[in-house]
Amino acid sequence: MGPCRCLLLPLLAVALHAQQQQFMEYVERRLTLLEERISQWHDQSSRYSTELRDFKNQVLGMLETAEKEREAMRSEAESAAVRVDRLEREVDYLETQNPAPPCVEVDETLMEKQVATAKQRKNEKYTKLTDCSDTIASVRAMKILKRFGSTSGLWTKDAAGTSEKIYVFDGTANDTVYIFPRMREFTLFSATRKATRIKLPYPWVGTGHLIYNGHLYYIRQQGPFQVIKFNLANKTVVDSSVFPAEEQIPVFGLSPFTYIEIAADEEGLWAIYATKEDEKNICLAKLDPTSLDIEQMWDTPCPRENAEAAFVVCGALHVVYNTRLPSRSRVQCVFDVSGTLAPEDASLVYFPKRYGSHSSMKYSPQERQIYAWDDGYQIIYRMEMKKKLQV
Repeated sequence: MGPCRCLLLPLLAVALHAQQQQFMEYVERRLTLLEERISQWHDQSSRYSTELRDFKNQVLGMLETAEKEREAMRSEAESAAVRVDRLEREVDYLETQNPAPPCVEVDETLMEKQVATAKQRKNEKYTKLTDCSDTIASVRAMKILKRFGSTSGLWTKDAAGTSEKIYVFDGTANDTVYIFPRMREFTLFSATRKATRIKLPYPWVGTGHLIYNGHLYYIRQQGPFQVIKFNLANKTVVDSSVFPAEEQIPVFGLSPFTYIEIAADEEGLWAIYATKEDEKNICLAKLDPTSLDIEQMWDTPCPRENAEAAFVVCGALHVVYNTRLPSRSRVQCVFDVSGTLAPEDASLVYFPKRYGSHSSMKYSPQERQIYAWDDGYQIIYRMEMKKKLQV
């Protein structure tokens, strides 16, 4: 036993040494691989740091350039605003330099003659100028454009032309008309910067104005009720006429600021008014747009009480009614001057309830829609039409 033990000890020592040698070589290989990976990470980190530093410097340069451009744009904007303000002041000044309006004197004899002539043709049968035989069936759609100006006012287009201009009359007693080049400028911009201003020679009263064939027809505020025909192109008074009706009173019970409503339809120009002679009902007259003479007059069965607005469609007067506490506006009285449409056969047209009551409603014969002013809101009503004989 002794000699065998002596032989095994050297063999075990050799095997243990060999294992230790292999383990050390394995550890060295792993350390070498780890060092290579650390060196690779260090190189990548250095490269990323360099790229990040370069990117930072590039961004700082771009920000500096953008700041310089922003300052330059701000300076240009301020300069442009100054030029625009100066231009607006110059335009306002030029627009106030209207030619002196003609001296309009009231000829009492001529006025009496006009009244007598108009009364002679009062309630006569009307000879239609066109073959228009449509009437309103219902309100097809409503569109609220915006809220602009006072609670009472008027906005409209030219009832006889193809112009896209929008004319705005703010309030019931003023002398400045705002003209927007298109519906877009009126709708998108809250201020009047996009509008042209025209200062009238005489202030208006009420909301019964009308734009017709490039002319503004409105009622003069002071003195007797005088219809002024104003050329919008050259800003001059073309003609004027004292309305041949005695002792006039507000035509609408709910709109006491309007004494004469000038309207247009497919037949031409009309005047809607009221007098103390028949103070309960509304009167209608056909106007000559050239001379402002009264061609014919009618007493209608439409009451003034609770009336808020009126318009004419194909020779038929449509009166819109409401209540003292505003509810749904409705066309409750229709008077056809040609006798084609009987009042009892007319459709009872309701307007959607909105904010208050209408201070003006202007019918556009070409577009078959109504431009309404409701408590400061500008609204378009699109109408559904049908033939009078089919109602």
